[in-house]
Amino acid sequence: MTSADILSLLPLLVVATTGVVVMLAAAFYRNHRLSLILTLAGLLTAFISLPFVSPLTPRQVTSLVLVDGYALFYMGLIFAAGFIVALLTYGYLEQWDGNPEELYVLLLLATLGAAVLVGSSHFASFFLGLETLSVALYAMIAYNRSLRRGIEAGIKYLVLAGVTAAFLLFGMALVYAETGTLAFSGVIAAAGGGPSLQLMVGLGMLIVGVGFKLGVVPFHMWTPDVYQGAPAPVTGLLASMSKGAMFALLLRYFTPVMALERQGLVWVFTAVAVLSMLGGNILALTQDNVKRILAYSSIAHLGYLLVAFLASGPAGQLAVAFYLVAYFATTLSAFGVVTVLSTPDDEAESLRAYQGLYYRRPWLAIIFTIALLSLAGIPPTAGLVGKIFIAAAGVQASLWLLLIVLVLASVIGVFYYMRIVITMFRRPEADVVQPSMVRLPRAASVVLGALSVILVGLGIYPVPVMRIIERTVARLV
Repeated sequence: MTSADILSLLPLLVVATTGVVVMLAAAFYRNHRLSLILTLAGLLTAFISLPFVSPLTPRQVTSLVLVDGYALFYMGLIFAAGFIVALLTYGYLEQWDGNPEELYVLLLLATLGAAVLVGSSHFASFFLGLETLSVALYAMIAYNRSLRRGIEAGIKYLVLAGVTAAFLLFGMALVYAETGTLAFSGVIAAAGGGPSLQLMVGLGMLIVGVGFKLGVVPFHMWTPDVYQGAPAPVTGLLASMSKGAMFALLLRYFTPVMALERQGLVWVFTAVAVLSMLGGNILALTQDNVKRILAYSSIAHLGYLLVAFLASGPAGQLAVAFYLVAYFATTLSAFGVVTVLSTPDDEAESLRAYQGLYYRRPWLAIIFTIALLSLAGIPPTAGLVGKIFIAAAGVQASLWLLLIVLVLASVIGVFYYMRIVITMFRRPEADVVQPSMVRLPRAASVVLGALSVILVGLGIYPVPVMRIIERTVARLV
């Protein structure tokens, strides 16, 4: 490995080193604020290092990691998400009686795993990145050991990860047996040589494993339970970073395979997209728990992303990248509001807890409303622009069935998003718990305000972000 290879891995090395530093600092001197500062400094340094690495790209570092504009773009999203979650976590755990320092080590470990995932060019690095991310999430979901439902959610996610790993490893074994390689480029080249039952079965098992991690229908049953049981900031991390990293890898690996006109795979992804869009929105209509509503909503949004994925080509890749930017900002904003209204022992998740929020915390109600409008795709928010890009990619690829389902599913989604908005602007009843008694940290206020500005700004003028995306997605291999 040359010095240029090491420099190309600088963002990953910074995050890994920061994790070790925070762990050692917590071992010798427990201080919540110190752990936060070290975590933020490490993530910020990793983010700042991305432009310095960019001139070296694209660079294949061994056969495991491909550092190119595409990987750096998604690494930037992941580091930003980790930075925001760290700030939200500090206010959430500030009054907690337990030890919060280890959560920041786990957060950095999850960030490292997600960053490795988006730069993977080999099944070995894919699996290592995924397991690094998953192992950290096990502990983060069940971090508050005093809550039974948190332990339950952690065990469910552990079982899910075990099933996922089994499918992925068996699929990789079948692909390797057929192609003789675990490098993505080699598998794609071998797949172009003609249809093979063994290869298609292997790819099918990989799709099942990826489907479980994305939480799309019919692999979605774990999603609402884990979202509800996990601490609010961890849920935001799970909904954004984990799913975003996996979808970025899906786009990198399966786009060339889909270009080989494998109709079987096209129909599988089409069915998953339709079921996810309809199933996620319809199931969300029946919920009275805000975290479960957002969980089912995330299933629907992954279905929307699959429409752009199936459209493929430059338009589809641009739509996926922009929609993920909007989705990250929207999801972190929504779960950020839930976080600042919650404590480790009392999560603000019941819909009744948000009744009359506007009359107690008007700015929080407005921020949450902007996030929900973006999820619904209502102007002037980034969510609307993202759906327009997806629709344009679908029209270009003549995916008429998927576009009809997308429109119908989006209309259904408006109902439960507006239900939360109306609840917040309705005067509270006398017996409703007052979330306003929870102190609002200044850092969280700044972060949520910035996310709202981003959502509205991207909805009004998305051109700068689209230019960045065009430069990075053009290097997708």
